Amino acid sequence: MKHYCDAWIEEWCQENGWTDLFIERCNSYWAFPPGAVMPEPIPTQVLRVIKAEKGLTLEERYWSFTAVIATMIAAVVTYWLKCPIPLVAAFAFNAVTVAQLEVEDAY
Repeated sequence: MKHYCDAWIEEWCQENGWTDLFIERCNSYWAFPPGAVMPEPIPTQVLRVIKAEKGLTLEERYWSFTAVIATMIAAVVTYWLKCPIPLVAAFAFNAVTVAQLEVEDAY
């Protein structure tokens, strides 16, 4: 799951003089710092600040909304069937979703 919007990182790079941004893999951003001849990863502290300022990405919002809707549907189906299995399935889905929403430090 992408935790950062590419436009957010590009905006930061332009403001701070970093050039030639590229994404090595999901959530791993590299660019050339001012006056450098080798690309470096965007510092983790910077990524944390950007995330704190901008909030959730579109993908994160989608999965959060899906988890809430799945829980509501599971609650209704559980009541209707008088069986806890749909609610247990929704709990498992939500546990995986919340784990995916956790931002991991690359290094």
